[in-house]
This record gives sequence, structure tokens and C-alpha cells, in this order.
Amino acid sequence: MEVTIKEEEARAEVEIWNYVLGYVKIAVVKCAVELGISDVIENYGSPMPLSELATTLQCEPSRLHRIMRIMVHYRIFKQEPINQYTVGFSSTPLSRRLIKGGEKSMAAFILLMYSPTCLAPWHCLSARVLETGNNISPFEVANGKDIWSYAEANHDFSELFNNAMGCDARLTVQATTEGCPEVFDGVESLVDVGGGINFDLPHVVTVAPKSDSIENVGGDMFMSIPNVDAAFLMWVLHDWDDEECIKILKKCREAIPEDKGKVIIVEAVLEEDKEGNELGVVGLMLDTRMMAITNKGKERTLKEWSYVLRQFGFTRFTVKPIRVVQSVIEAYP
Repeated sequence: MEVTIKEEEARAEVEIWNYVLGYVKIAVVKCAVELGISDVIENYGSPMPLSELATTLQCEPSRLHRIMRIMVHYRIFKQEPINQYTVGFSSTPLSRRLIKGGEKSMAAFILLMYSPTCLAPWHCLSARVLETGNNISPFEVANGKDIWSYAEANHDFSELFNNAMGCDARLTVQATTEGCPEVFDGVESLVDVGGGINFDLPHVVTVAPKSDSIENVGGDMFMSIPNVDAAFLMWVLHDWDDEECIKILKKCREAIPEDKGKVIIVEAVLEEDKEGNELGVVGLMLDTRMMAITNKGKERTLKEWSYVLRQFGFTRFTVKPIRVVQSVIEAYP
């Protein structure tokens, strides 16, 4: 059915207010994480009255009610009757993503993305789009250093960043092993680049947890990578432009055996021509985020991945979607 101009105008009236006040949704979710609302309601085990929730969190009840009201509207929590006079708040699959340290938690990622340090660059995005020949990121303009130098110099931000990457890694690695476990078949030694061997920047591996089965090695992936059967790069290559990606892949190729070696890449693969793919839209938003916080980073389409892989002699590769925004790319010499 054809949409009339009047209907389009009515829709625009609603949509523009969603943009004007779009930050509210972000703010209440961050508030929920900081207060630990999801943790308390989940631990309660049954619908939790507002009065008990307020007492436990030491919050002012009427203000907490206003926060909970909008989160119920967005179906982050649900309301259920306790008795004839009282309703309580219950957990949902979405609210469980906000539990600190929960199995599927994204709480640490939310605290990173909506920290003042990571919000400030978005105010510089239009300048970034206008400028040519300038690879200084909005993050560097807003904070005085690129994100890697800033993290190295600021312990609190570094911890926030590492916690966020850790929570995403837990979800993505699980999705990888469940979605395509065959990717690790025959692999006896593995180097996790930018993350077996855990190979990362020295200031990262010095605080990495110790493990009997994992060796933490500090170094620079642009210089050399330890020799192994397979190199594993998860959310590493999207931080760099094509030229730098090719340099990293060159070092990976040098580190793996010619006959049975491979590089396992876990990254988003953009599908700009497919409508109705919600994870595809997330990929486009991630790409904009990379423009805001990195100097040269970007998410890539399948065609763009093919280019960087073939530039350094990876003659064949496969792409396997998993149940997260990233896909698994296996590249062979």
C-alpha cells in the first residue's frame, strides 16, 4: 500500500523526536548497569517490588520508578503482578545482558562506549567527514592522543577497555566454537594476535591473567608474530587501513607453515545490499564507530576482505556467519 505524504509527515514527527531524545535510551541503560539493577532483580528470583528494589539499591523510590518505567517500555525489564495491589519487576533476556560478569553480559562494553572518553569523539564526527588528507581520529582530537596511546597512559581507561574487549571476546569465541568448531580442527598451536599463545602489546600482556595452557607474549604484530599452526585475529584488522592490514597479514603468513597453516579472522563482513538484516545494520554502526575512535580503522565488505587477503598471497578463503555480528574467515596460503 502506497504511503501518503500525510502519513510520511506523521511518521517523521515521531522519528525526529526519537533522534532528538535518542540519548535517553543510552543513558537509562548505562544507569541500570552502574546501579546494578539487573544484578539485583536477577538475584531476587521472583518479581521484585519497587520498594524492595529501591531499598536494596539505596535509591530514591520515585526517581527509580521513572527509570524503571522507561526500561519496561523498551522491554529491558518486564512488570508482573505480585498480588492484587502490587506489581514487581522481572528479568528478561535483554536485562541479563546488563548483569556485571554475567554469562552473556555486555555491561563492560556499555560502560566503555558511554564513558566520557568514548562519547567525546562523536562531537567531532562531522569535522572528520569534512577533512581530507588528515588521519587524526575524532578520538585523538577530543582526548589529545590516539586510543592506543591514551589507553597505555591511562590505567583506568585501559582497564575499562580491556574489560569491554574481554566481555565481547567471551561471547564471540563461544559463538565461534559452537557455530563452526571445525575451524580449530588439526590446530596444535595457535597465536591469538592482538588478544596456545596470547600475543599483544607489552602493557596489555603484563596484566593478562596467567594460565598453564596459555603463554602471554608481548610484542608488535607489525614486526613479527610467533611461529604457529594458525594465527587467530579477532577484531584486530578492523582497527587498521588496508595497507596496515596487509602488513599484519604478511607477518601472519610468515608465522604459519605453508602446507597446513591458516589465519582465522573473526570480524564483521558488511552486507550493504541486504535489507532487513538487523545484524547487518549493527555492522554499519560499528563501521561509523571505527571512524570516530580510530585513525584509519573500518569494517569491510566481502569484496574489501578479498582484496586485503589476496594482496599478500592468501589464495583461498571461506566466510562462515555465526550468531553474533562477526563472521569467521579462514584464509589459507
